[in-house]
Amino acid sequence: MEKPLPLTAEVLPTHTPELFQAAVQQAAALLRAGEVVALPTETVYGLAASALDAHAVGRIFEIKGRPAHNPIIVHVASIAMAKRCVANWPALAGSLAKAFWPGPLTLVLPRAKEISDIITAGGPTVGVRWPSHPFIQAVIRECGFPLAAPSANPSNRVSPTNAEHVRKHLGDKIRLIVDGGQAQVGIESTVLDISGWPPRLLRPGIIHEQALLAVTGELAVGACESPEVLKSPGRLRRHYSPKAKLVVWSWKDEAELQVRSARCEVRRASIHVIAHTRIPSGAGFGRVSVIPHDPVAFARAIYAELHECDEARAELIVVEALPEDPEWRAIADRLRRAAA
Repeated sequence: MEKPLPLTAEVLPTHTPELFQAAVQQAAALLRAGEVVALPTETVYGLAASALDAHAVGRIFEIKGRPAHNPIIVHVASIAMAKRCVANWPALAGSLAKAFWPGPLTLVLPRAKEISDIITAGGPTVGVRWPSHPFIQAVIRECGFPLAAPSANPSNRVSPTNAEHVRKHLGDKIRLIVDGGQAQVGIESTVLDISGWPPRLLRPGIIHEQALLAVTGELAVGACESPEVLKSPGRLRRHYSPKAKLVVWSWKDEAELQVRSARCEVRRASIHVIAHTRIPSGAGFGRVSVIPHDPVAFARAIYAELHECDEARAELIVVEALPEDPEWRAIADRLRRAAA
């Protein structure tokens, strides 16, 4: 029996009102039919399926090669829809939603019966988020059901921040990719567990601890969960990884960077440097990229830079060490896991 030919994803533009609405209708039709499609969000591009269709969600795991113990966040387009996904909606959830939704904050709460084990990795809680990107909001409203949507990339690889990243990695496995422009946040959402007390930050994001504390009053940081049951994605030791080896270094000047890189057993021309403060001239390196010394700008750009390094077949990616301020913690978390 012949193997079926691989899919070739259609990439739909959305840059006019007519194209936007046509893409909404096409994406919603496929999602209602149990298909998996790639959609833009403000954080990264997501690989979406109906959160109420366990078989469709199973296809997400298959397409990504995602381990079954890694849960998926559910995306909604209203508070009412969020409440249908959870067993209870405490006052704190309402306060956090009022402060940060729509936006890059995921709330972990006890799951509703309608949310299947496959989404929560068998755990009793579910992560719920109302994204701010207008396209995925429109699709969810058109569908009338929430969407399960992890990042649209092979498991553990760098998350996609534009439609072309998705096409290169998953274009032969899905039927539709919607191009909603470059992701404006650039890293995955902050994940806050409010299923117990005190609220616990499970995954740092662009919404950082000080902003959350202004609403919660108390905050614990880091997982407090059994290794068998994860409450949040992004908790695996190795994650967000480019193909090349990634290291995070500090250097006082270019001479120190040159000496340190010379000790690595790779060709100098295959070393790519991503800097923000101490900018080398680039002599002898394959590429030097500069991202502004600003956490919001850095978050928006870093994944795209890592994709560029992979495209250029870098063997070693050297990222300049980040400040230890809370605003940089989410980016440091992603780089630490990428380098693991």
